[in-house]
Amino acid sequence: MKKKGKAKGAETKAGAGAAATAKRRKAGPGRGPAKTAAKTAAKPRSASRTVSVPESKPTRDRDTIRQLRRALSRALKLIQQLQASAETDFLLGTLNRRGFERELTRAIAYIKRYHTSAAVIALDVDRLKPINDAFGHGAGDEVLKAIVSVLKAQVRASDVIGRLGGDEFAVLLWNLNETEARAKAAALEQAIDRLAFLFGKSTVMAGASTGVAMLGAHAETSKSLEAADSAMYQRKAQRRHEASVS
Repeated sequence: MKKKGKAKGAETKAGAGAAATAKRRKAGPGRGPAKTAAKTAAKPRSASRTVSVPESKPTRDRDTIRQLRRALSRALKLIQQLQASAETDFLLGTLNRRGFERELTRAIAYIKRYHTSAAVIALDVDRLKPINDAFGHGAGDEVLKAIVSVLKAQVRASDVIGRLGGDEFAVLLWNLNETEARAKAAALEQAIDRLAFLFGKSTVMAGASTGVAMLGAHAETSKSLEAADSAMYQRKAQRRHEASVS
């Protein structure tokens, strides 16, 4: 009887084992706890932030070029401003000697190429030193400003006015012959001679002497100014003589 019971128990255990094996097979491969955990661990996590894409080289190059162009434009503008200030008389707003000589050099080059006509008038203010000595340099500055106003009213927009220094001026006149240039010089003298200034209780007259030099195919900047200056001093001596005789 005991042997029969043992055999029956063994059969029961064997049946349970077979049932468990059948259950695992029914579940299929890769569905066990270990497989599921491994599969879960291998699954990538979704990105929580956007990955920035590096800027392309062509885009960086275009930005750099734009920045360089802007910097170059600012530099050129500054150079022009510095050049203008270096060639301008700050008191009168006209060209100074350097600026006028530059314009005269350009004019001579143009005349030689296109065979046009032009003249330069040298102008020296009479009696400016006595005015400065008697009434101060502020009074002299007022006289100079009034004379520049006369010059601007008498010449064309295409003509050029320059202060060569102190009481000396020069005017570049385009497209006129020698007769017309001398007539314009005389008109400038007459207009300036009519100026009257009241300093304190004193009425003061200024005046100006002019000299003309024509610009031709063989003209040079320095020689043209020297010729006009020499003619102006001859005219100044003539005016003094006329004043002493009268």
